Amino acid sequence: MDLRARMKQLAEAVRMHRHRYYVLDQPTVSDAEYDALERELRDLEAAHPDLADPNSPTLRVGAPPVDAFEKRRHAVPMLSLDNAYSEAELREWEAKWRKLAPEAEPRYAAELKVDGLSLSLRYEGRELVEALTRGDGETGELVTENARTIADIPMRLPGEAPASLTVRGEVFLSRKRWEELNRQRDARGEARFANPRNAASGTMKLLDSREVAARGLSFLPWQVLWGEGQEEDHAQSMAHLGRWGFGVMPGHAAGDLEAVLAFIATQAEARLKLPFDTDGVVLKLLDPALQKRLGATDRVPRWAVAFKYPATQVTTTVLGITWQVGRTGKLTPVAELEAVEVAGSTVRRATLHNADELGRLGLRIGHRVFIEKGGEVIPKVVALVPGEEARDLPAPEIPAACPVCGGEVGKADDAEVAIRCLNPECPAKLVARMLHFGGRSALDIEGLGEALVEQLVASGRFQQPWEIFTLLEEPRSGLAYLANLERMAEKSAQNLMDALTAARTKPLWRWIHALGIPMVGARTAELLAEAHPSLEALWAEEETRLQAVEEVGPKVAAALRAFAALHPDLPARLAALGVAPAPPEARNLGGLPLSGQVAVVTGTLPTLSREEAEALLKRLGAKVTGSVSAKTTLLVAGEKAGSKLAKAEALGITVRDEAWLRGLGD
Repeated sequence: MDLRARMKQLAEAVRMHRHRYYVLDQPTVSDAEYDALERELRDLEAAHPDLADPNSPTLRVGAPPVDAFEKRRHAVPMLSLDNAYSEAELREWEAKWRKLAPEAEPRYAAELKVDGLSLSLRYEGRELVEALTRGDGETGELVTENARTIADIPMRLPGEAPASLTVRGEVFLSRKRWEELNRQRDARGEARFANPRNAASGTMKLLDSREVAARGLSFLPWQVLWGEGQEEDHAQSMAHLGRWGFGVMPGHAAGDLEAVLAFIATQAEARLKLPFDTDGVVLKLLDPALQKRLGATDRVPRWAVAFKYPATQVTTTVLGITWQVGRTGKLTPVAELEAVEVAGSTVRRATLHNADELGRLGLRIGHRVFIEKGGEVIPKVVALVPGEEARDLPAPEIPAACPVCGGEVGKADDAEVAIRCLNPECPAKLVARMLHFGGRSALDIEGLGEALVEQLVASGRFQQPWEIFTLLEEPRSGLAYLANLERMAEKSAQNLMDALTAARTKPLWRWIHALGIPMVGARTAELLAEAHPSLEALWAEEETRLQAVEEVGPKVAAALRAFAALHPDLPARLAALGVAPAPPEARNLGGLPLSGQVAVVTGTLPTLSREEAEALLKRLGAKVTGSVSAKTTLLVAGEKAGSKLAKAEALGITVRDEAWLRGLGD
């Protein structure tokens, strides 16, 4: 294909995908795939300007506005941003603008790029009078009534704000709310939203603002357009907005390019724990005078750029469905995929969670799907690509027997969604249990990987995960046994023996979690360890007394007692194997400011992650739990606190914010 034809093909593809993205809210490719198409077109146009189409879609910012709303021009064009995908490209961008202002100091504001719908808000007399979508950058759609339904868009600014002001930012939907909406759409038999961005965009284009209000959108600002003589730098502008009732971006930094690069590195994983989607970091020169001096092209400002992280959502094709057996016997469908890059790694498999999920998605072998990684360790299938549901393709079969042992499958009770292998001796269950037993969140036994565990189970020597410690009863024969396994040299075998020796005295909570007691996760294991000095004491505890432990209700207590009844001699057996778990360290909390308090953290805090806030509470003497109950005495709440805040207020529990907590810690 010649260059002109390729450029024409790319231009048509970009126009089509923009229309589906901005107007129809039905993208058929991921953001990363679209970016790659547009980037190739831009590169070709830059290298061959004589072949560039004067009406190329790269000269436009978005797509034409839909006809359902009044169209109105932006007083100042709402430009797009150039993208950078590496440190080298950021340095190239910096070198480019510095040629235009060599004496200027490179000082930046950096903040997370929220993945939503851009909106421009105009205030006159400090009252919200206009809300415009980006549209094509020159003309947007008037959605003022819809914007008024968003709780963190102030309809009136305080007296310290200027009378006239324009605030630009991003409308988005939290992942939790997106999941709730998809469950509602599943129940109505409607197509799912592929991602929160699509849901937010589609919501803002609803004609009935009452429906918009029910969706629960949010807004975060990223720019202020000041009037003459009022300009302040970006950091100051955002601080003003925070005081005036707008949300505050949870991830932001300021400094030179090195400081920004450090921020980008720390946010690569930290951003995945946020309640909303982000796909990058935006860099802006702090100095408004320098911004004016550098100006913009007809498409992008020269003083700002977006660094994009590797895509966490892409499209690919389902090649088949297989079923995995977990440690409780749960059968999980897994999509076998055409290989695709997601978040910097090659993905060939993605979880489908359970058989009901297959039905909700309407998934067939051969369908094209959106998959995403996000905060998940294992990628998951999110939705079908629009139009795929109409294809006549073979449906996946639900197993009539366990795919590993051939045993009977069924549900534990009528309320359960998952189907399980009911064979107590299924080898796949033991493999999964042993992997959990030695996993990082449990005993963290280095060297106890999947390939080795499969060999250990296949040997028939072990019927329970903890029986691996029998290798230490006769160290020489245990070492020889391991060294004779496939891909296990003597040094690797000795390393595993050393790891097992060290694991015998690991903290009690790790042992409780490692045993794989149903419904007892790491946090519950910590609370049980704090209330019981040993496994013997835990095994002897009555069910009613177990429920006195924070976060242990009737179901957890019953599951624990059932497990103890199934393995009554386990504490003695472990002791005979030399296992002596270390009890929790005694802490003198009497003199600490939050001694005796039972605290819960909820919502998004301005600067602290939930883990950081919980760690600070513990250092101040509080016991931290995950749910609000009558035993809770303190709630530390941030933005979008939700049901936990409502429950705390109903119970009369003290509610504090991050500033108060930090004050105690200073």
